[in-house]
Amino acid sequence: MSHLLLASGGGAPGAGETHSIFVWIGFTAFIVAMLVLDLVLHSKTEGTPEDPHTPPFRSTVIWSIFWTLLALAFTGYIALTMGGREASEYVTGYVIERSLSLDNLFVFTILFSFFAVPIASQRKVLFYGIIGAIVLRAIFILVGGALLDTFSWMIYVFGVFLVITGIRLATSHDTEVDPESNPVLKLLRKVVPMSDDYDRDRIFTMQNGKRLATPMFAALAMVATFDVVFAIDSIPAIFAVTQDTFIVFAANAFALLGLTSLFFLVAGLLERFHFLSYGLAFILTFVGVKMLLTDVWHMPPWVSLLVIVATLGVAAWASQKWPKDEDGDGGDSGTPAGTGDAVPAPTV
Repeated sequence: MSHLLLASGGGAPGAGETHSIFVWIGFTAFIVAMLVLDLVLHSKTEGTPEDPHTPPFRSTVIWSIFWTLLALAFTGYIALTMGGREASEYVTGYVIERSLSLDNLFVFTILFSFFAVPIASQRKVLFYGIIGAIVLRAIFILVGGALLDTFSWMIYVFGVFLVITGIRLATSHDTEVDPESNPVLKLLRKVVPMSDDYDRDRIFTMQNGKRLATPMFAALAMVATFDVVFAIDSIPAIFAVTQDTFIVFAANAFALLGLTSLFFLVAGLLERFHFLSYGLAFILTFVGVKMLLTDVWHMPPWVSLLVIVATLGVAAWASQKWPKDEDGDGGDSGTPAGTGDAVPAPTV
């Protein structure tokens, strides 16, 4: 994968770097502070384990807009400290990374269903997942193409996984999610001692005097693994625009910063439009095929964005055109795991 980076002339991360280590530390601290603020402000909006519910739809829309405006406002700092050309590169890079982050978003949706992550715990998983993604992408950005090559094979494995998942999601409905029968959990239990059930939002728990990982540990592990896969795809794309590592990192960080609000925005849409579960299945299959074809045709981000937006639009229109029957025969509710009527959990 990183041959795309090298071919684009971006094989020398750090070129054009004008920011001191203090700016890097300050910016990183700001991003982490914003993530913590998001977690604290919305810690109760998903309810409790006894009374789970998705955050208010209006709130997710407002916060999604806020994070986007905050990212665009950062363009002013780039323009003042670096120049107009660099500001243009940042905006272009942010749009690319924001578009590609939608892949993460829909994969996280199915992962949460796959592991039956309670709604009251989903924001915390996203918080740790985004922190992990920022750290991993920083490492990829600073180390460069050699490290990307090390993990490049993973993109094909997960491409196949997503294609199978998308097909099974489209052809199976009303499947009850059972974490105990999850094949990934069974595999992880052979390596890490793990409990059968969640313990609220804890990653580890104590049972019979033994410290065990909860299924949330497995969910976080899969989220982190997919972060690596998506970094393989997104980092070369932005290095084709700019070689300045600070701009690359900033665009990635801001793209990930608003991912939590977007996730719950999609969750709200899935509750409102019953045909969106089929749209989600198509999007997962599309992302998987895109991964498998990456060495044949590296799809431009705008094409991926167009397909995703068009799919969501068609699914929403179909839901309005053919409303769900009161007895539930008109379609599948398609809501994320933990809301009652969950997205069917694919079996692999």
